[in-house]
Amino acid sequence: MAEAERIIGTPDTPDADRDGQERDDAHAGGAPGAGAEGTVAEAERPRGKRRVAVLFAVAAFAYALDLISKMIVVAKLEHHEPIEIVGDWLRFEAIRNAGAAFGFGEAFTVIFTVIAAAVIVVIIRLARKLYSLPWAIALGLLLGGALGNLTDRIFRSPGVFEGAVVDFIAPKHFAVFNLADSAIVCGGILIVLLSFRGLDPDGTVHKD
Repeated sequence: MAEAERIIGTPDTPDADRDGQERDDAHAGGAPGAGAEGTVAEAERPRGKRRVAVLFAVAAFAYALDLISKMIVVAKLEHHEPIEIVGDWLRFEAIRNAGAAFGFGEAFTVIFTVIAAAVIVVIIRLARKLYSLPWAIALGLLLGGALGNLTDRIFRSPGVFEGAVVDFIAPKHFAVFNLADSAIVCGGILIVLLSFRGLDPDGTVHKD
């Protein structure tokens, strides 16, 4: 009987049962106990890719909107009288801004250009760990706005990395700004709100 069991391969000990189970686990795609973790990782991967897609879609939309608006302003409004939108409370007035958002710090154009480039790199690197939809939207707004103003810094006069940004939205008693500035501010506000709520970019919630 024992010889027959040996030839057929039927296990007659607990060790043999465990060995067989381990072989089954290996054929299933991993070491014992790794199946559940592998399933979770595989389920998270498509969700992360969707969030990254949202980030870049929002960034592309914000960037395109800013770029098109500046092209129209330069072609139709620059060197012309301002256009009143809501009386004297809001008007469109084309100006060239060598400083940061809302006209601050005109003496540090190159520094602001480097900061904008660094922000873009950080956002792109952070995208690899992104699993939160609100964070994807917020970072997309920041990325699109930073790209919009960085494009002006690189390609507009007086020179590369020193170019003046095109601003045109002029509320009464407030600095003149553009759509890229608006995207950056909205993205920053959303990030502050998400941080107060304890929501991290990877989708987890922490409580201090």
